[in-house]
Amino acid sequence: MSEQCTHDCSTCSANCESRENAIQKEKLNEHSSVKKVIAVVSGKGGVGKSLVCGLMATLARRMDLKTAVLDADVTGPSIPKMFKFAKAADADDTTLYPALTATGIKVMSVNLLLQNETDPVIWRGPVIAGTVKQFWTDVDWGDNDVMFIDMPPGTGDVPLTVFQSLPVDGIIIVTSPQELVGMVVQKAVNMAEMMNIPILGLVENMSYIECPDCLKRIYPFGESRIAEAAALAKTDNTALLPINPKLAAACDKGMLELFEGDWLDGFIANILKA
Repeated sequence: MSEQCTHDCSTCSANCESRENAIQKEKLNEHSSVKKVIAVVSGKGGVGKSLVCGLMATLARRMDLKTAVLDADVTGPSIPKMFKFAKAADADDTTLYPALTATGIKVMSVNLLLQNETDPVIWRGPVIAGTVKQFWTDVDWGDNDVMFIDMPPGTGDVPLTVFQSLPVDGIIIVTSPQELVGMVVQKAVNMAEMMNIPILGLVENMSYIECPDCLKRIYPFGESRIAEAAALAKTDNTALLPINPKLAAACDKGMLELFEGDWLDGFIANILKA
């Protein structure tokens, strides 16, 4: 493998082992269709990536779009905690069937298949990456306008597998205001560029706290750095998410679909028309 390898064999003429063993695009389950695939990523953990993924799915469903969520964060799945399910995930000899939330969002996650939600998933990278591909190939997703993929943080096996194996139309990068995050945002941006994946937008989570009485904004982690991060990501589609106790409580109670707030309304409109 060349030191200048971009891991995108489609644009490379080198005859190396990586090219010979290149991961091919996986075929979607034959009973399924997905018009748009959007991955939600972060350069590090703890910035609210899964929250943003859940909010995006909820808003898409409110727009009457047929919506699905593939939880690719296999060892740290938090998507199922955010929703109440009207129908559980199921499986037969050949096919997996996603769970269905109260408003009709289809969800597949390892945590929906475990006997106990607190059981740890102690798997090595290739097994985890294979599981994510199976969620694409073996799940009967039905007909969908948009699928959001909740990615694990960082730039490791699973993001690489998703970008190489699934037809990702673009990514949303989630960050927070701390200065350190500027560096990890750059890592996510660089990986997206190397894999030729468009950056559709940038969300700064935990950006501020709004006083319920005077509506003054307080910046516990310092002033917003969204402009700086957006310049790195080369996008003008941005959104700020506040620290909001009601939003946190909704997630803890599995009632995210009932959240109130317009923080991402314009953002998702730009994402879906891209």
